[in-house]
Amino acid sequence: MKTRAEKFYKSKAWRQCRDAYYVAKHGLCERCSSPGKIVHHRIYLTPENINDPDISLNWNNLELLCQDCHNKEHHGTEPVADGLRFDESGNLVKV
Repeated sequence: MKTRAEKFYKSKAWRQCRDAYYVAKHGLCERCSSPGKIVHHRIYLTPENINDPDISLNWNNLELLCQDCHNKEHHGTEPVADGLRFDESGNLVKV
């Protein structure tokens, strides 16, 4: 995770979008129906698209996932860079 993404994930626009999407999906992982925690971008955010709301804030590009499904999506790697993780509410926090 780069600073550009950290700034986005802490933005008011992202927090409002994430929270509304979470409620709309009834808090359940869209893959396994476990309690969801992370609103995931299907098209990964890049320096080229992170400021494009059609990618970064579009519900058609979002998916609510539990931690296990999110980790599987990222091939078993850490969901974010060293020193950062998502908390239970899906907020980006320093470890």
